[in-house]
Amino acid sequence: MGDYLFSLVLTVHVLVGLGVIGLVLVQHGKGADMGAAFGSGSSGSLFGSSGSANFLSRTTAVLATVFFLTSLGLSFLASNKPAAPSSVMEGVQTAPATESVPAAPVDTSPAQSIPK
Repeated sequence: MGDYLFSLVLTVHVLVGLGVIGLVLVQHGKGADMGAAFGSGSSGSLFGSSGSANFLSRTTAVLATVFFLTSLGLSFLASNKPAAPSSVMEGVQTAPATESVPAAPVDTSPAQSIPK
């Protein structure tokens, strides 16, 4: 479930980031209205003479807020993952030691090597 949620938030984050980039590139700067005042530009647009600034700036603000929230969500999800084992043997369970039966003692005294 955690990986699915992380992937979903990451996808939303990337899409919102691309949306913010697109909206910022579509907006015109403050100097663009100067040319329209002297007749060299067209002040009427799809959103009206001043409607585009309000619509685009509000949409950019909403997308920027969503971008920051998804950024915080990604940092939270990434920091709450279980820690990986630091050693190869950390997660290995060992069986309890069993008592082995001692072998019969071997007599290595010099008396054994004397021929009969």
